[in-house]
Amino acid sequence: MSIEALAEVSRYYGSNTDYVIAGGGNTSYKTAETLYVKGSGQALADVVPASFVKMNRKALGRIWEKNYPAESGEREKAVLADLMAARESGEEQKRPSVETMLHDLLPFEYVVHLHPALVNGLTCSRRGEAAMKELFPETDHGLAAIWISSTNPGYILSLKVKEAMDRHTAEHGQPAAIIFLQNHGVFVGADKIDGIKEIYRGIMERLEREIKRRPDFTADESVSAPEELSSALAKLTSGQPLASCQPPASDQKFSGGISAFLRNKEIAALVRDSSSFRPVSSAFTPDHIVYAGSDPLFTSAKDPAALEAAWKNHIEKTGRPPKIAAVEGLGVFGAAASEKAATLALELFTDTVKVAVYSESFGGPLFMSRDQIDFINNWEVEAFRTKVAAAAAK
Repeated sequence: MSIEALAEVSRYYGSNTDYVIAGGGNTSYKTAETLYVKGSGQALADVVPASFVKMNRKALGRIWEKNYPAESGEREKAVLADLMAARESGEEQKRPSVETMLHDLLPFEYVVHLHPALVNGLTCSRRGEAAMKELFPETDHGLAAIWISSTNPGYILSLKVKEAMDRHTAEHGQPAAIIFLQNHGVFVGADKIDGIKEIYRGIMERLEREIKRRPDFTADESVSAPEELSSALAKLTSGQPLASCQPPASDQKFSGGISAFLRNKEIAALVRDSSSFRPVSSAFTPDHIVYAGSDPLFTSAKDPAALEAAWKNHIEKTGRPPKIAAVEGLGVFGAAASEKAATLALELFTDTVKVAVYSESFGGPLFMSRDQIDFINNWEVEAFRTKVAAAAAK
């Protein structure tokens, strides 16, 4: 059954961190009448056939015929309501992926959208579009690709992809099977699962040949995290004042706060000073924002009092506490409400490091714009994903 094949390929890529981390990515299968798309916030590694939301394609098609408000917040709210209304009977407790419209418009039975760090080394780079056109020209029918410039996710992104796909099909007589989204990831479509795997294999092989340097994650134990800083971060994350600089007793726990530490050779080079940290100082993709935050804290603080001052200053500046705290000359902390969430923040930060290093082969790193970062931080859909992620990390 095709829905079972969809679940299988979802787990195949979702369990491989070269392609997906945490709840990132989504997949779908369609017939003439029905679209089965992964539910929002559901990790690909864990999906089963029941994880997909059954959507009515006629109802989805009517969304393209409507006129929505020009103001982005009102527009996305209205589109979301119509998207929810397009669920088939019995699916009311499930929430479809925000990219459902994009999945529906691509003329392939299977669509697999992933965020490989290697791919995002291209999509989050200054020469990304030019390099893509060299590596995946539109005339290459096997691996022909379309580039979509950085666009806020949701209805406008889907509309932009639809226009680009229609134009490509008119010019070349067939749709492109690959869509690279700047500062986001890649969509691949095919009518068979083997076709999906073949295309992804081709993408990764071509990009592998272009990479000039790989991140060095060799362990570096020359420096360890001082207990008083780890304890301070745990307190700060839980909103507690630093009444004491002493580390907690072994059986003492702070409610709602934890920190995890990471240092390796690549991290050590990045935290050498603020200039060295610049290539990883902001967000490359929406997933990085959801799981690791949009604005990591970089500080030279070496004691709890100085760290507390830097922490408070960061919140005043950005409006939210950091999930990543990098300490000059030391390493990087993931700070969150649970050990799992703190570890996940570090995993996504590690992905940020990979993207930054791979982007060196394509002109250097290119972050999301501040407007786009603010959109993701304030978008109801991503707030829902963040809530799901937080619940899963407890």
